[in-house]
Amino acid sequence: MTADVSRVDGPRVAVVFGATGLVGKELAKRLVSMPGWKVYGVARRHDVFATFDLSFATSNYHFISCDLLDPIETEQKLSTIKEEITHVFWITWASDFRLDGPECCEQNKAMMRNALDPILRKSASLKHFSLQTGMKHYVSLQGPSDVPEQGTRIYDETCPRVDAVRNFYYDMEDLLKERLAGMKAGWSVHRPGLLIGSSRRTLYNAMGCLGVYGSICKHLNLPFVFGGRRESWEESCVDSSDAGLVAEQHIWAATDEKLSPRKGEAYNAIDGTRFTWKEIWPALAGKFGVELPEEALVEDFWYTKEMEDKKEAWREIVERKNLVQTEAEDLANWGFLDILFRCPAKMLGTRSKANKLGFTEERKTEDSILYWVDQMRHEKLIP
Repeated sequence: MTADVSRVDGPRVAVVFGATGLVGKELAKRLVSMPGWKVYGVARRHDVFATFDLSFATSNYHFISCDLLDPIETEQKLSTIKEEITHVFWITWASDFRLDGPECCEQNKAMMRNALDPILRKSASLKHFSLQTGMKHYVSLQGPSDVPEQGTRIYDETCPRVDAVRNFYYDMEDLLKERLAGMKAGWSVHRPGLLIGSSRRTLYNAMGCLGVYGSICKHLNLPFVFGGRRESWEESCVDSSDAGLVAEQHIWAATDEKLSPRKGEAYNAIDGTRFTWKEIWPALAGKFGVELPEEALVEDFWYTKEMEDKKEAWREIVERKNLVQTEAEDLANWGFLDILFRCPAKMLGTRSKANKLGFTEERKTEDSILYWVDQMRHEKLIP
């Protein structure tokens, strides 16, 4: 289901914080393509590919380079647009500190506060604030290794916060609730699972990892093995979230005339179909043109170790294939991949709430992954 904005009255001016990330890019593209929208994209650095993307070659899109941790710079950069903003999409976060520590919470609150201060001083036009967090709202942020065994518990939006751990998601929600109290503007929270998309500006970039790994296997004629636990290979352990689908959900909640005025509504932003890596792996091997060994699961294969000496191989690929200049670590976070493929407990959710309210569009994970391989090739990030 694509968001219907035809009945939204008045000017529609969106600011997308985190416009170069997996979902931020898709949000900006979709909003720019819709009639009547003006879009500001905010990030510390521009995404090179955006300058070549026709969907951004329009007078309705404007990029603002800004360090949101700097309150003076943020005030200056937002001062010229703050009076016209009608919709805010917060798709960014800071990762300089341990995710479950107080420093991370304070840093992310500071970023949001620095942006909210100038915007809310001229708040008459603001209609909706859309906040993206994640399915780790329901568990410890230290990583899947810290999730207690919970069988096949399915998380929904009514599940309580985890009191025993710090979670900067909670701090951002609480700050938003506090700052928008008494205002007409509504706000929503969106909780994706494993994000599937294309970006050079994302720390936990599954497709970047898979794209670099598959390309190196092809280049060096290595077998395309899955390094992880058998349970993670054979069972559904996490939900996938196509970046385009998550972007559509943001727009739906922010513009539906029945939903957008609501305050604090949360939605699991997941594809709606279960998958296993055992099902996905052969399709990926075919897409990359690499050898799929008969025993693809290798439990003692660790990407952080096996890819450590492959940096030069990636540089050769980039040079020979005339790709966008990147280092392997710009796209691939091998530590994240090792954690992802060794989930000790299932972290699955339901999207029944969004379905019931009218957002029924789903994605098949295999189709989504193969689409984003093609998109990364189109952006010349992988060969």
